[in-house]
Order: sequence, then C-alpha cells, then structure tokens
Amino acid sequence: MKLTELYQAIDGVAPFSLSAEMISRYGAYDNSGILLDFGGEIERVLFSLDLSLAAVKRAKEENVNCIVTHHPAIYAPLKKIEGDSAVGMCARAGISVISAHLNLDAAPQGIDESLMEALGGNKAERIMQPLTGGGYGRVYGVPPCTMGEFLSHIRKTMHAERILSYGDFPVGRVASFCGGGFDAEALAFAEEQSADTIVSSEGRHHLITAAVEKGMNVVLLTHAASEEYGFFAFYQRMSGKLEVPCAYHAEKKFL
Repeated sequence: MKLTELYQAIDGVAPFSLSAEMISRYGAYDNSGILLDFGGEIERVLFSLDLSLAAVKRAKEENVNCIVTHHPAIYAPLKKIEGDSAVGMCARAGISVISAHLNLDAAPQGIDESLMEALGGNKAERIMQPLTGGGYGRVYGVPPCTMGEFLSHIRKTMHAERILSYGDFPVGRVASFCGGGFDAEALAFAEEQSADTIVSSEGRHHLITAAVEKGMNVVLLTHAASEEYGFFAFYQRMSGKLEVPCAYHAEKKFL
C-alpha cells in the first residue's frame, strides 16, 4: 500500500475537505493530511491520538513505517527539528505520518459524534457548526439520570479516570464538544438549546461559573479522554478496510 492510498482510504471515512470547510466557514486552524512522507510501501500502520515519543518508540520496535494520528504531528510552523523529538525520530527512522484532525472531529461517525454516543445520545437534535456532511458540537437527549449516575456511566463507558464536574442538576439533555471546544460560543449554544449538561474538556473558570449559575452541569474530561473513544472507533473502522497490519497505541496516563 502506498501512502497516498492510505490517505485516500482515510479521506473516504473522514473527508479532509471537512477540515478546509471548518477553516473557511468558522475561522478554525488546522494542519491535517500527509505531514511526513518517506515514500515506499506501507508495511504496518500504528494509530495513535498523538505523535508521542512512546508511539514512535513502539513504531520503531514493531517495524511500523507509518503512524496515523488525530492531533497534527506538525501543528505550528517548525523552526528546527531536533533528532530526539517525535518528528525527528520519525524522520531518522523513515516513518511517514498522516494526521486527521478537524476532518475526523466533524465527520459522520467521527470523534464528536462518537462522544455523543458514548455519553448516551443517539442522534443530534442540533449541530453548533454544521458542515457539508458533518459538523461539530451537538445537543441531544440522554436517558434521564442524576449527575452521579451520569458520571458513573462516563467512567464505565469511556474508561475516563480524571473527571472534573460542577453542578448537581438532573441530567437529560446534553451539549458536548470533543477536545477543547468549551468556549463562549459553546456555552451560548448549550443555553439556546436548553441543555442541562455540558461535556467537553479544558474549560475556563468564567465559563464554568456562568454555566452553573445558569443551571447547567459542566463535566470536563481530559482532552485525551474526550477523543480517545472516538479515535479508537476510527481505528477499528480503518483496520477493517486496510490490507496491511494495523495496531493501536493508547497512553492511559492521559485519560
């Protein structure tokens, strides 16, 4: 399998055009696509949420010559590449990298939709940032429960070990945003859609207090935990489509 063929297979599941649309319509920033290309045949693929040192080490140990990440391996422009950095180690070992970021967040059955399903939702009633065949930020109903029961469900379903929660209101209508999507726009969307609970990560203090004072619970997962569930589902879909061996790398210390 060529690297371009792997790119096309990913594009068939999570079109990279969604990333471009997020940028053009909503002012987002991204750097998805083929980020390191060392040619040759792809023999083994490792899926990892991040291009971490541990993921690269595992790739070298298992003779993997391509890593697929969610978070872009190169996000901001690089001024230098150090040999002991993750990118530098890939370059020295000839390991190619493809990153599927905003396109995978927003794709149908992508990470944002998977978060909804993990939390107990079946179908989004409204999407905050709709796109052509996808979108980001969702509001939906979940089986009515107490806040304690909702948190127990999250721990069991998403294997999340580090959760911050605020508020103790009944849960029945959730607005969720994978990754670090809890901003002023998300809070306004949740309020407009009468959500009683917001789920995301990396919430700022003034947004948390505003939400609770408006009668909404706030549940903050780690960034990794909010996306690992969906990225693993993506790996499962892709591994069934590819004709090369695939493996998954999870770093549980960040969940």
